[in-house]
Amino acid sequence: MAEKITLSKADRMAVCFRSTFLQGSWNYERMQNGGFAFAMMPAIKKLYTDKTERIAALKRHMEFFNTHPYIASPIIGVTLALEQERANGAAVDDAAIQGVKVGMMGPLAGIGDPVFWFTVRPILGAMCAAFAIDGNILGPIMFFVLWNVIRYGFMWYTQEFGFKVGNQITENLSGDLLTNITKGASILGMFVLGALVERWVNIHFAPVVSQIKLSEGAYIEWDKLPDGAMGVKMAMQQAASGMSMEPVKVTTLQNNLDALIPGLAPVLLTLACMWMLKKGISPIVIILGLFIVGIAGHLIGLL
Repeated sequence: MAEKITLSKADRMAVCFRSTFLQGSWNYERMQNGGFAFAMMPAIKKLYTDKTERIAALKRHMEFFNTHPYIASPIIGVTLALEQERANGAAVDDAAIQGVKVGMMGPLAGIGDPVFWFTVRPILGAMCAAFAIDGNILGPIMFFVLWNVIRYGFMWYTQEFGFKVGNQITENLSGDLLTNITKGASILGMFVLGALVERWVNIHFAPVVSQIKLSEGAYIEWDKLPDGAMGVKMAMQQAASGMSMEPVKVTTLQNNLDALIPGLAPVLLTLACMWMLKKGISPIVIILGLFIVGIAGHLIGLL
């Protein structure tokens, strides 16, 4: 029986360091796939000695991947564990590895922004800026050092956590645990991504359906407001009470669609893009097509 191949701490540290460059080859088609494959290369070289197997492993990680660059670490850890077990003969196929990655990246993506961009970095920046304002060179140095210590420490710890969790998953490959986790993660990921369609996809139909002149008292009469701060205050109070900003109420096609089913157009556009991808149309062609449709729609007054 062949000796079991195990990823050492040095191997995992090399992967963690490379994951710093996760967005180094970001692209519109598959986003962080190149960075993910780049991060996995030390592990792939250790686990697979055959050139054909290495190529297959790299191709496996060149599929679509996108999440917060620091929150990707636990996903990388789980993936390392799955690859390790696969290299040792376990029944871990491409679909299982990709399913776990896709299922985890969606729910975890929303954690990174509020934790790092909106909490840790502003607090750390404000603290170090206090030194910089006084002319102390320690301000920018402290920010650079502390930010990278926090960032890299989080990435290493969560990658190790994911690696241990992944090993626990692979210990029960004979049962349905991996299948259930893959299925559940995929469902959760698709649910989160589906809920974010309306936020990420914006369509506004510009054609005017109707114009109704409002009666006096239903809109703000700007020429009758006093000058200065008092006029601004009165305008804000009138707007808060429900008065219209303009004497004419304009209803667009988009207003009617929103009243009927909010977010209908973004969902239909997303489904159309999914249908085209299923038909084998290149994502680049779809992106260029959306640009052309958007520009043409704006020129004719539809969008």
